[in-house]
Amino acid sequence: MKEGIHPEYRKVVFHDTSVDKYFIVGSTLQTDRTIEWEDGNTYPYCTLDASSESHPFYTGKQRVLQKQGRVSNFNRRYSRFKEQK
Repeated sequence: MKEGIHPEYRKVVFHDTSVDKYFIVGSTLQTDRTIEWEDGNTYPYCTLDASSESHPFYTGKQRVLQKQGRVSNFNRRYSRFKEQK
C-alpha cells in the first residue's frame, strides 16, 4: 500500500442508543469523542440510531409483520372461494 494516502484504521466503540448496546469494531471513522472501555483503554466513540441489535430486519420483528400481512392477504383473496362451495 502507498504511504500517506489511507485513513487511519483503528478500533472504535459504537453505541446503539435505541437499545443501549456498545460494541467495538475496526473503522476509519474520524471523531473527537472518546470513551474508556471495560479493558481500561480509551477508544474513539460514535453513537448510532440503529444497528444489528435493534434493526427489525436483524431482530426478526420485520419477518413476523410480513408473515401476518401475507396470511391475512391470502385469506382476504381466497375466502370468497370458500364461501361459494
